[in-house]
Amino acid sequence: MVNVEDSASASDAWQKSCFVEIDFTISDDAVVFEAVQRFAAYDIGCLITTNADGKITGVVSERDYIHKVALLGKASRETTIKEISTKTDNLITATPHDSVDDCMAKMLGRDIRHLPILDDDGHVVGMLSIKDCVKAALAEKEESIQILSNFAMGKGGTMVVD
Repeated sequence: MVNVEDSASASDAWQKSCFVEIDFTISDDAVVFEAVQRFAAYDIGCLITTNADGKITGVVSERDYIHKVALLGKASRETTIKEISTKTDNLITATPHDSVDDCMAKMLGRDIRHLPILDDDGHVVGMLSIKDCVKAALAEKEESIQILSNFAMGKGGTMVVD
C-alpha cells in the first residue's frame, strides 16, 4: 500500500534549508555592514534581528539595505540594524506546523521572501525562504507523480490519500 502524506510543513522545509546550518540571527544594535557581510558569506538575503535578551525584534533583508541605506547614501558602517529593519509589529511569521502552501501564500500575499518560524511561545526556531518552499513543493509534486506513475504502470499497490 502506498501512502500519499499531507503536504510538507514549514519545519520540514526549514530542516532542508541553508538556514539550519547557520546563525540566522543578528543583534539589532549591530551595524548594517555586519549584516551585509553575513548576507555575502552565507549567500542569504535575510536575518532575524534580536535584542540584548535574544528576543526577536524583526528582520533585516537585502531589500532593507538597498532601500534604506544604499539608495539614501547612508554609511553601512554607521547605520544600526534597528534603524532599517522591519519591526515585529509589521512582521509576518510562520509556525513549524504551518504547511508549505500556507507559508507560500503568506509570502506571496505580502511580497516577501522570508518567514521567521516561531514556536508556540513566540521563540525563534528557524527561518524559511521562498526558495525553501518552492523546493519542498516541487519535491512533494515529484513524489506524487512517481507514486501515480508507478500505480498506473502496475508497479504500485493501493494508493491511500490522507
